[in-house]
Amino acid sequence: SHGNKEVFSCRGILLAVQWFWDRGHKDITVFVPSWRKEQPRPDVLITDQHILRDLEKKKILVFTPSRRVGGKRVVCYDDRFIVKLAHESDGIVVSNDTYRDLQSERPEWKKFIEERLLMYSFVNDKY
Repeated sequence: SHGNKEVFSCRGILLAVQWFWDRGHKDITVFVPSWRKEQPRPDVLITDQHILRDLEKKKILVFTPSRRVGGKRVVCYDDRFIVKLAHESDGIVVSNDTYRDLQSERPEWKKFIEERLLMYSFVNDKY
């Protein structure tokens, strides 16, 4: 949401990570689809892409799998990665997604999502 739905803003990810880091949270994992590493297209803009590589080197960011089949991109359902890791590590999920479909998939995930989902917003560069 940092890019106002006009661009994918990697700086927004960094601002969120920094906000938690500054408050003493060191076990942070960011999931981003691997196709975000690709050269941006005019219809899918991305800014400060180097931030993704820097966060990956620091073992904060994980790229979720994707592949090309017949010229089309096939991506995994990364919401499941997010909720599964947070649940298994007794963490929280920081997202504006409500994960409704996953709430009905597993009873333990429903309670977890209801209690451990932290929604957010940006005001310019303030997280």
